[in-house]
Amino acid sequence: MTMVGEPVNLNEFQELARQALPKMYYDFYAGGAEDQYTLEENMEAFRRIMIRPRVLVDVSRIDLSTYVLGYNISAPILIAPTSLHKLAHPEGEVVTARAAAACKTIMALSFTSSCTLEEVASSCNAVRFFQIYVYKRRDLSALLVQRAERNGYKALVLTADSPRVGRKEADIKNKMTLPKLKNTERFLSLEASSDNGSNLAAVAKETKDASFCWKDIEWLSTITNMPILIKGLLTREDAIKAVKVGVAGIVVSNHGGRQLDYAPATITVLEEVVQAVGGRIPVFFDGGVRRGTDVFKALALGAQAVLIGRPIIYGLAAKGEYGVRQVIQMLKDELELTMALSGCPSVKDITRRHVRTERERLHSML
Repeated sequence: MTMVGEPVNLNEFQELARQALPKMYYDFYAGGAEDQYTLEENMEAFRRIMIRPRVLVDVSRIDLSTYVLGYNISAPILIAPTSLHKLAHPEGEVVTARAAAACKTIMALSFTSSCTLEEVASSCNAVRFFQIYVYKRRDLSALLVQRAERNGYKALVLTADSPRVGRKEADIKNKMTLPKLKNTERFLSLEASSDNGSNLAAVAKETKDASFCWKDIEWLSTITNMPILIKGLLTREDAIKAVKVGVAGIVVSNHGGRQLDYAPATITVLEEVVQAVGGRIPVFFDGGVRRGTDVFKALALGAQAVLIGRPIIYGLAAKGEYGVRQVIQMLKDELELTMALSGCPSVKDITRRHVRTERERLHSML
């Protein structure tokens, strides 16, 4: 795909990023696990959901703003935790954080960021969350949580779907190795060797606590006052457990298709989780969002907001802070237009009756 001029949608930003980045880094960001079925299905599944627009509604003013854990944001679009932004831009997450602040939204900083959580906190004034994995050395995890709290982060995002790292074959072929992780470099060695050329899985195996389970969430909640969001759930069974252990919210996610291949596309299981939770805690969503219509569909199926991962990286790689801002603004503009054309003046006007899923379509044909 050759392209001239300014990008007009998020997919064109991906092409700009592909041109701007070394192949190894582009493959690291863009790739998924094994056959990449889940990676592709995350986007394809949105295409099978139709919007049911309502007409003759006063849409002269559209209000995109909403609340996440009590914080007002300009639109239901957050920045998902993604690792190693310095591979995309020399200033890394500091630039992404500034773009998030300029767009009046919340960024979740990755545990594996290439800037320290202190650098990001001091870069600009904004509401920010911190994403965490639990390591074998619990004292190290506790220290990171305390650092995040001390530096004004407002919530923890516990990623629950990564006891081990999914097999990304492009990384193996490219011999992709992790650079130093700024948040943990004083405590953790990344010297783990691997026999397949990429050290990502070997590092994770040596450091991540694969025994971490539901009862340990209680431990995590005793070491912080921050609300805990749990990210990586795909089933009603786990949603019910999450409510029981008292987390503040759920992020329905399959890690962008980077972990278990042939896990379902997130948009196909969002409603199952929303129904299991029954309004007791908010449900957020990530995976495959590339259009304002995708955001609209996720909100109609019960998500309070969506998180955007790869497109943020593509904007960063292509055009730095301006690129990240453009990506968020494009999604906001598309969402606003979708709401106007669907008869929804505000986010709370988007209801389940505004979409028809493939299952409903097939059912109506019987």
